Amino acid sequence: MGMISNMIAVVTRDTRLEGLKQRWGTSNQADFLLGAAVGHEVERRRKVRAKRGLAVSDQDIDAFAESAVALTDREAYEQEDTQYNQSLKQLFRELDLGIPVREVDRGFLANFDFGRCLAVVVIGQDGLVANAAKYVGDLPVIGVNPDPARYDGLLLPFQVREARAAVQRVLNQRARYQKITLAEVNTITGQRMLAFNDFFVGCRSHASARYTLDVNGNREAQSSSGVLISTGAGATGWMSSVFNMAAGVSRFVSGGDVQKLTLARDERKLMWAVREPFVSRHSSAENVIGILNDEDELVIGSQMPTQGVIFSDGVEDDFIEFNSGDIATFSVSQQQVRLAIG
Repeated sequence: MGMISNMIAVVTRDTRLEGLKQRWGTSNQADFLLGAAVGHEVERRRKVRAKRGLAVSDQDIDAFAESAVALTDREAYEQEDTQYNQSLKQLFRELDLGIPVREVDRGFLANFDFGRCLAVVVIGQDGLVANAAKYVGDLPVIGVNPDPARYDGLLLPFQVREARAAVQRVLNQRARYQKITLAEVNTITGQRMLAFNDFFVGCRSHASARYTLDVNGNREAQSSSGVLISTGAGATGWMSSVFNMAAGVSRFVSGGDVQKLTLARDERKLMWAVREPFVSRHSSAENVIGILNDEDELVIGSQMPTQGVIFSDGVEDDFIEFNSGDIATFSVSQQQVRLAIG
């Protein structure tokens, strides 16, 4: 039996155009349906104007069409797809280092064995780094920006032409890293999940989530639209919307503002907040926001007979069922991400 060699994993994802092809079968069919969507939107706007007794000129029709094309964004889909695939081909050429390279689609991250990998290269948007980092353990992560003109790349410090040198530095143990704190949840049913940005705890539907929340010995029954538990990396994402809402309400009611809480990516802390808590005979809202320091725990007990879920980083398909009787404990994870930065 031959020796099993080490390898470099390259994490990829489908482009939006590839997603359309999977949905509609072929590129031509996708183009046809996008074009039909433009036609339907133009006709809808024409009818709205006609109902109001407003004349519709040829210039109006042209403006409707231009606006509808912008909504479908077909040309942008095609440009994005072309650029991504060109960058991916170039990346594989750059990584011709005499070590096997294995492509891993985002959809298979949870099932892929990273045990034989020397490094993990992620080429995509920032969110793909967040998706991949939870599954790679202590392996170094190299984020590559396939399209700097389109993506900010806060977690993608390298361009494609820089990937070869970045990987070589990692392999030669000369790379510089930024450590990023992860959040962790463990349930009494033995399930464990990590979050790069945040956890969401709540109901799969739009129904209110019912649960008990216990932090530092303070326990209360709550009903809300869910609980967010955020890392420093996620503090500027979903969690920031909570502060935006609070600030808007505060300005409207009192003219004052609300200062946002922030955490550095490497801080051994988490931030949590209850979304839209409801006060009733059976629920209160005394504890709605807080900080978890290293070794602190936030314990949530589900009171949802069905549809209760916990998912991380906005990936709703990768979830833990969280129904009545289950208890989840959230904490700072001992596992950290090592993101190569130089």
